[in-house]
Amino acid sequence: MGGPVGSGRDFLGPFLGTGDGAGDGGPVFRDAAVGRLVGEFLEQLGGCGCGFAGLEVPLVCTFGLSAHTVATRQNWDLHRDRHGAVPERFLRSGLFADLVRASVRGALAFYGRTAALGLRVLAVMPPQRVPGMSDPAVFFAAQDVIGAALSDRGVELIDLRARVTDGSGHQRPVFCQPDDTIHGNLAFGRLVVAELLDAGL
Repeated sequence: MGGPVGSGRDFLGPFLGTGDGAGDGGPVFRDAAVGRLVGEFLEQLGGCGCGFAGLEVPLVCTFGLSAHTVATRQNWDLHRDRHGAVPERFLRSGLFADLVRASVRGALAFYGRTAALGLRVLAVMPPQRVPGMSDPAVFFAAQDVIGAALSDRGVELIDLRARVTDGSGHQRPVFCQPDDTIHGNLAFGRLVVAELLDAGL
C-alpha cells in the first residue's frame, strides 16, 4: 500500500474490528482514523468504493512483521533458563509458535481476509536488525513463525535475508539506516523495490 498508516507495533494485536468492510468481506479497522486513511488511499488507486475487493493491483504490506517488538526481552523472561537464555528447544516448540501467532493475530486476520478476496498479497520480511530492547534468538525464531503463517494464508514473501545479512544473520551496515537501530536504509529499500519488480509488480 502507500505510505505508513501508523507505527508497526500498532498492527500486531487485534487491530481489526468486526463487520464486513465495504460489504465485500474485507477487513475493517478498529481505529477510525486508520480506516479513513486506508479508504482514501484505495480511492486514489481508482477504487470503486468497494474496499479492498476493488483493488486491481497487488497488495504489498508489512503488517505483523515488526518482529523486534514481538521479541521484546521482558515478554520472554518467564521462559529463560538459569543462564538467562531462551532455550532453543522452546523456540522450536508449538507453544512458542502459538504465542507468536497470538501476538500478531490482527495481522494474520488481515492477511487472511484480503487473501480470501482473491487479491495477490505480498509481505516484505523486516530488516534484520535487533535493537537492545529485543532478544535476538526470539527475533529470528519469531519471524520464521510469522513468515510460515503468512505463507499458509497464501501470502507471497519478499525475503532479502540471504542478500543483506552477514554470517551472524544480522543486517550488514551497508543496508542499515545510520543512527537508527531498527530500519533499513535507501540501499535496502532499493533492493525491496527491485525484488517486487522481479515478482511482476
